[in-house]
Amino acid sequence: MRIRPIASSSKGNAYLVEQDGAALLIDCGVSCKCLKAAFDLSTLCAVLITHNHADHIAGLKRLLNRVDVPVFANAMTAEAVADDQGLDESAFVCFENGQAFDVGPFSVLPFSIPHDAVDPVGYLVRGDETYFHGTDIGTPLDSIGVRFAEADCATLESNHDSVLLRQSGRPPSLVQRIAGPRGHLSNDQACAFVRKFASPRLKRLALAHLSRDCNAPHLAEQAMRETLAALRRTDISLTVLAPDVVADL
Repeated sequence: MRIRPIASSSKGNAYLVEQDGAALLIDCGVSCKCLKAAFDLSTLCAVLITHNHADHIAGLKRLLNRVDVPVFANAMTAEAVADDQGLDESAFVCFENGQAFDVGPFSVLPFSIPHDAVDPVGYLVRGDETYFHGTDIGTPLDSIGVRFAEADCATLESNHDSVLLRQSGRPPSLVQRIAGPRGHLSNDQACAFVRKFASPRLKRLALAHLSRDCNAPHLAEQAMRETLAALRRTDISLTVLAPDVVADL
């Protein structure tokens, strides 16, 4: 299984999972031009939507004008995304959170996460390996950690540094939203989550959705490397995702 984050920031998110010549796209917050530069659209078998915020869905309508693929989302997210993008709800295949489904060579398990969207989810994608995808997580719940513990490879939010967030000059209401229980994980929260839930099978970890203004790649990386060292997990390959640079995990 190959994981290729295409974009990871508050300006756009898209993550590719590939196996046996088939591709899943998790979120579509970037342009078709960006997607076409990253992979062959003819290999796409489905799009998985985590939630209805613009940075995760902005490019969806144009993508569906180019390729005829199913879009998987839960019912509340499908309704919200269809309304936002001017799509017919028939474009969506609706699932129940916590119920696995098959698409192409993959088995997909959506799980609920806390975020200020209508009904947000993360995904556990099983193929030759098991991939955990968790961004936009306000609170590192044990129910999410159980899924993380199943992963060989994971993308985990490490959105902000708590000090930089407080010093950012952003309105107090926005600071509270970001740091709140339905906002985003800080570097420290991401590290605590990994300390608690990383299993021996985890070999590749990517830190995602870093704030441009309230975080710095070296801060997120240093905090996580210290965490992995304390766990004696030097076997885990760590990647810090740049906003708009295609990575290969």
